[in-house]
Amino acid sequence: MIRLARSNDLLRVRGGTGWICSKSISSTAASKSDALPLCVRRSMQFATLSSLKYSPLGHDGEFARHPIWSTLANTSIQRRFIHHHEDTPSSKVCPDVKTALQLSGLKSGDTVAVGGFGNGGIPETLLHALSSQDGGPSNLTVVSLTAGVDSFGLGRLFEAGKVKRMISSYVGENKNFECMFFTGELEVELVPQGTIAARLRAAGNGMPAIFTPAGAGTMYANGGIPLKYAPDGSVAISTEPRPTQVFDGREYIMEYALQPDVSFVKAYKADTRGNLIFRGTSANANPDCAVAGKVVLAEAEIIVEAGELDVDEIHLSGVYVDHLIQAEDNEKRIERLRETVAGQISDISGPRGRIVKRAAKEFKDGMYVNLGIGIPTMASSFIPDGVHIELQAENGLMGLGPYPDPSIGQHGDADFINAGKETVTAIRGASSFCSSESFSMIRGGHIDLTVLGGMQCSSSGDLASFFIPGKLLKGMGGAMDLVSSPSTVVVTMEHTAKDGSPKILKECTLPLTGKGVVDRIITDMCVFACDKEGTKDGGLTLIEIAAGITVDEVRAATDCPFGVVEGEIPLMEEP
Repeated sequence: MIRLARSNDLLRVRGGTGWICSKSISSTAASKSDALPLCVRRSMQFATLSSLKYSPLGHDGEFARHPIWSTLANTSIQRRFIHHHEDTPSSKVCPDVKTALQLSGLKSGDTVAVGGFGNGGIPETLLHALSSQDGGPSNLTVVSLTAGVDSFGLGRLFEAGKVKRMISSYVGENKNFECMFFTGELEVELVPQGTIAARLRAAGNGMPAIFTPAGAGTMYANGGIPLKYAPDGSVAISTEPRPTQVFDGREYIMEYALQPDVSFVKAYKADTRGNLIFRGTSANANPDCAVAGKVVLAEAEIIVEAGELDVDEIHLSGVYVDHLIQAEDNEKRIERLRETVAGQISDISGPRGRIVKRAAKEFKDGMYVNLGIGIPTMASSFIPDGVHIELQAENGLMGLGPYPDPSIGQHGDADFINAGKETVTAIRGASSFCSSESFSMIRGGHIDLTVLGGMQCSSSGDLASFFIPGKLLKGMGGAMDLVSSPSTVVVTMEHTAKDGSPKILKECTLPLTGKGVVDRIITDMCVFACDKEGTKDGGLTLIEIAAGITVDEVRAATDCPFGVVEGEIPLMEEP
């Protein structure tokens, strides 16, 4: 609401941002200028008063009765704020990427947060420009959910020798990155995906730290995860223990806010004031990086004039963006193009097919479900009749649909991918959101069921799934957040490793993803219920078995004792 007040013959107009004065008056008002106080006629700054005719409120109720009200109420007066002209608001658009990087003040040793998930929503223009700068900033610490792929996006930064340390949740298929880590060329700090997003958001909220259950009771909390290897393969630097605290009998890790010196973000559409709109799953951590950064550089595929975006369409306010550029590199490379044909179901046979079909029986009508990469994702093709579930992708989509079907005009879209970076569609009624909101759904208990893979499980419900020291670096991704949530956790995996060694043990030998978190284990041989709370003296109970498999064979392939359900053991469905 705009207020008018009269004080010592000074006409003042109060808008939402402070006091401003009038300057020009329409020809109608000019003809009656003698009726106006001299200071009004000589005032220097203007505000549009056209709306005043709808609500002429005075500072003390007097102004509505002032004789000049009828003149001003019918006057066309141009509105102007003290700090910006509304008709020509200042633009944050830079002429080119080089100018934007110079204005950012980015220097060697800085921390840079980069939006994106896999190749989805990455600021290609900014990354490629920075990686190609000769003698530019180096020894950078880069914060990003994933490490991207070789020779593209983030991969080019690594190959250019610009990065000293990477803070990420998942390495994925970046073989060069993995090689650089194991040969000591790069430091890697693995952090749960939801924790990265929350730490960024905390910095943007002015909070020094957060508490999260993700990783509590594991090597992630206790310290000792390799941070840097020496050239000879030995561990040169390991992570330190993280501070913890117990709330209501449960252990939480204290994580410090993560504020980058500069953030690179990518938007689908922007206006010249830096207001941003994202598309599909391309939002991911882009908004979180933006709110956290001391200086934020945004690139957008489409830039329009201020005022052309509907205020309710804007996902991120321009208050967070310092400089904006037109995105010139928009390859938007698809990491895993997956398509299907309507009604066609993948032929999944053998032991894996048995696991997939049994996992699908865990779905109950009305559930919100998160499915991990691989076997869990395949289970969505075998949802039982009469059961309707809604699938969440932690990279920012609720209402995950099937792979695109070219026969009905659907094609792979880089802005719609699942957690495995596969192209997907969104069902009717789906919604997209940023990474921090996605993991708020997970930690807050709004997801009913989590199905994910594993490398090892213990009889007490421990899960190891992300790291083989010195051999395999994948990262925990969002798994630590998912298994520490209140949802039911189901693990799907082959019963034994390729060499025949057991994967279900009394105690896991690999670094844990979660301690005491698993409710059910589904393998190609059987199904175990896990008493993770110890309500029935703990341990595993065999509740289903594959056809042709005996209990003794299961015992021989399992390196821990287990109980057996009373009566006849139900058989798993054959693929």
